[in-house]
Amino acid sequence: MPTYKFFALYKKPEDVPAFLEHYENVHAPLARKIPGLQKLVVNRITANAFGGDAPYFLIAEMHFESKEDFDAAMASDENRATGKDAMQFAKGLITGLVAESD
Repeated sequence: MPTYKFFALYKKPEDVPAFLEHYENVHAPLARKIPGLQKLVVNRITANAFGGDAPYFLIAEMHFESKEDFDAAMASDENRATGKDAMQFAKGLITGLVAESD
């Protein structure tokens, strides 16, 4: 059965220390409260393997066991609070993608 993931891809913010402080102390704790979340993986991008600037600064992965768990999580109050926070501190920097994994 496939698992479902939500990826949040963040472009580099102007104030990296302030962004990371908010992400680590406010945003990630909110995300960890989302029901059905199995795992949150935060990837800080260090380089573009093909040269040049990396298009993203940070990529977060939220793992869910099933589509049903994912759908319920996305409809939850906890997810709405997390999304509202993202729009306050990362508006214009964030892209959200949904993936199905084997």
